[in-house]
Amino acid sequence: MDKDLYLREIERCGGMMYRVAFTILRSPDDCRDAMQEAALKAWEKRDALRDESRFAAWITRILIRACYDIRRRRGRVISLEEMATDPAVQPPDRTLCLALQSLPEKLRLPLMLQYSEGMSYREISRVLRLPESTVRGRIHRAKEALRKELEA
Repeated sequence: MDKDLYLREIERCGGMMYRVAFTILRSPDDCRDAMQEAALKAWEKRDALRDESRFAAWITRILIRACYDIRRRRGRVISLEEMATDPAVQPPDRTLCLALQSLPEKLRLPLMLQYSEGMSYREISRVLRLPESTVRGRIHRAKEALRKELEA
């Protein structure tokens, strides 16, 4: 992968990368840090990408690992006000935003990848390195939890 193609792909995936990072980190500054780390690691390991058409899934997996590294290093507790500071990620309904944030990350992340990023179950299972049946189950449980939360 040459430099121009890499830059085009990173630019194309930028919005998606930010939304995924925000789903995990919930801090705009941490999201930007994770995106930079992921972009640097991806550039260094670009020769490991066998199929350039799967760049988005590949960079997402690198980004998720970078997010977990940042969260582990920082160990921060985030307030409700900080969670809702980013209009690019925040749903239009504040109640829905709070209900989404109340979900455990293992349910929230597959749900956001499916609905925000339009990924298929197969793509999500590759990115999260989970069996497809587990992804389906987590998305189903996330929808049920949201339904109960919004009905209450």
